[in-house]
Amino acid sequence: MRVDVVTIFPDYLAPLELSLVGRARRDGLLDLRVHDLRDVTTDRHRTVDDTPFGGGAGMVMRPDVWGTALDGVIGEGPAVLLVPTPSGERLTQSMAQELAGAERIVIACGRYEGIDARVAEHYSAVPGVQVREVSIGDYVLNGGEVAALVVVEAVARLLPGVVGNPASLVEESHGEAGLLEYPVYTKPPVWAGLAVPEVLTSGHHGRVARWRRDQALARTAERRPDMLAALPPGDLDAEDRRVLAGLGWYVPAGSGPVRVRVRDAVAADAPALADLAAATFPLACPPGLGAEDIAAFVGSHLTAAHFAAYLAEPERYLVQVADAGTDVGTDAGTDVGSDVAGGGPLVGYTVVVLPLSADEGPAAAEVAEIVPGRPAAELSKCYVLPELHGTGLGGALMASAVDAVAERRVEGEPVATLWLGTNKGNRRAQRSYLRHGYTTVGTRSFRVGEALEEDLVMARPVPHATPGPDVGG
Repeated sequence: MRVDVVTIFPDYLAPLELSLVGRARRDGLLDLRVHDLRDVTTDRHRTVDDTPFGGGAGMVMRPDVWGTALDGVIGEGPAVLLVPTPSGERLTQSMAQELAGAERIVIACGRYEGIDARVAEHYSAVPGVQVREVSIGDYVLNGGEVAALVVVEAVARLLPGVVGNPASLVEESHGEAGLLEYPVYTKPPVWAGLAVPEVLTSGHHGRVARWRRDQALARTAERRPDMLAALPPGDLDAEDRRVLAGLGWYVPAGSGPVRVRVRDAVAADAPALADLAAATFPLACPPGLGAEDIAAFVGSHLTAAHFAAYLAEPERYLVQVADAGTDVGTDAGTDVGSDVAGGGPLVGYTVVVLPLSADEGPAAAEVAEIVPGRPAAELSKCYVLPELHGTGLGGALMASAVDAVAERRVEGEPVATLWLGTNKGNRRAQRSYLRHGYTTVGTRSFRVGEALEEDLVMARPVPHATPGPDVGG
């Protein structure tokens, strides 16, 4: 590859004689030439700039001077003309990989207020010349030379033979994996009281690889959530998805990861909760249940008014929601609801009916007989949008509900049991509840519209926690 850099400060590019780029030049892998823009000037002051049309501060680099220089450098061969500018497209690893495939790159280093805009416009129309105005970040420098150094190193290291171990290009930050690189360690094994993670000295290559992958996922989630949201779902295995779920990221069917926050619902969530409930309740119904019965149940139990009433009575109802974050430009593939607290669409929710007295159990006698422990709370509702089934979000909602119930005190007593009812035919839900500590204790009748269904009743003990609000007395 040949790279030409045109600048008024040729010595600025001297560092490119060093390190891997310098060796690549000496080995013939990179033909790098630096040109002094002032060499093409014709006046005794070697002038390259003039005052801007329209007035304003600073000076602008002249197009005629640049035209003479670039015509001589570009010649007739195909080339990519890079113009560093804060207003250009962001330089990324992907762009560097594209540029590494070019035969020739010419970098025009501007100074002052920049290069006359007609230069880029003119060369965009020249056959064989591709003009790209690029930025290395959201800040301003005195000239394009620093950007030229960055571009040359970013591109040169991708050329075959420049980096000794090509595998390092895959695992590093912004590489093919699409993640930030995991933390690295070397000798001594203990320094300043800090030890190298034990897994790295285990000699178990599989565990080392998994640890590094997990660290890369965690680091990317913390520092560059935009990169995590862009990961192709096909690149994520089951363990990746488990790790991401632990970080609050879930992978909906057919799309990349989305960040989801579980929080207490607020009054303004009521309309969105009603929309979400109407979309998810039918998913838990048996196949033979008629649409009229489902609609009747939704209309009599799951309207915005019902949720507003739940939220107005926090001593009786504990309502939590999962909202998909919009701060990284993603959603969960649905238009249901929105979060007034600054999140995105609601994608799941739970409702727990809390006891108001220490001896209170389930209201229905048939359930009260089989649910052990008092006081007992009911996990009345736990729903997640279908595209997020199997992602771990339902489990996160259940765990959050258990934690919140564990903090409650009823007349000074902790809640002993959390129970629920689920349709006997809903095997998927039953498996999920079993995984999260529930066991079957019996059955109950449950009316949906005019249809009478049979539910399994499942229950689990509530672990004690630091006392929170007392909902009784």
